[in-house]
Amino acid sequence: MDCKSLTFKLLSGQDMPLIGFGTFQIRGRSLIKDVLDWALACGYRNIDSAAVYGNEHDIGLALKDLLPKYKLKREDIFITSKLSPSDQGDRARNAVANSLQNLQCGYIDLYLIHWPGASGTPTNSTENAKLRDASWASLIKAKEEGLVKNIGVSNYMVKHLTELLNNCYGVKPAVNQVEWHPGCHEAQLKKLCQKEGILLQAYSSLGGTGNKSLLDDPLVESIAQKLNKTPAQILLRWAVQQNIAIIPKARSRERIEANISLDFVIPDEDMVALSNRKSERYAWNPHSVK
Repeated sequence: MDCKSLTFKLLSGQDMPLIGFGTFQIRGRSLIKDVLDWALACGYRNIDSAAVYGNEHDIGLALKDLLPKYKLKREDIFITSKLSPSDQGDRARNAVANSLQNLQCGYIDLYLIHWPGASGTPTNSTENAKLRDASWASLIKAKEEGLVKNIGVSNYMVKHLTELLNNCYGVKPAVNQVEWHPGCHEAQLKKLCQKEGILLQAYSSLGGTGNKSLLDDPLVESIAQKLNKTPAQILLRWAVQQNIAIIPKARSRERIEANISLDFVIPDEDMVALSNRKSERYAWNPHSVK
């Protein structure tokens, strides 16, 4: 079992690595190059970014140097970016083009609507639904033009995803990236994604930060000790073992390597115990967006 080679066949037929490298809150040309260098060295081939992360340009510059270093071609790397809520609507196609210009990578493998709402629009406004519908139509144009190979969504709950599937202009979302960990996982959402062939991708796999982190959870710690793994590895493996994609971020070489070293199995009883942990959402709550 080599987790580095695990992939999911998207609706387009393209294979997407199940384990990706997240870059949220990682900025600065030197730091970006260092972490991507370490990530590529230990086997990551999936890089996740977003317009609002402010690091697309530095990622593009880093890859120009690093791909030749590891004898990799553009098609060996899977790159994801996301639509800023400020570009929700008819501007979405141009936002893809802008991300592509920043990344300087020829095409983007996956582009997601980052949030079901729009900047400056109240969460309870029906205008959000109109704008994300316009965004989807615009992303289809970008896909048809070859700017992006796959399009999808992020932070879409069952109601948002059902709405999109009922009016997707013949193009289903390839991926739905949501907060997903033992304290936050909705069975109905997972069931819907599986039924429609949509890859469920987790962010915030380790929970929150500081005293809100799941890394110090007694149950997680006990399973980690039993299996001689780190708490982070347990939380990441919990998702991968369910065929859910992950995008852990890290700034140190040691943690970057550990996060992709998931070639072990969590016993069934421990998987159940983790899944039965109390409900706890650490990031944003998309349920509030109408």
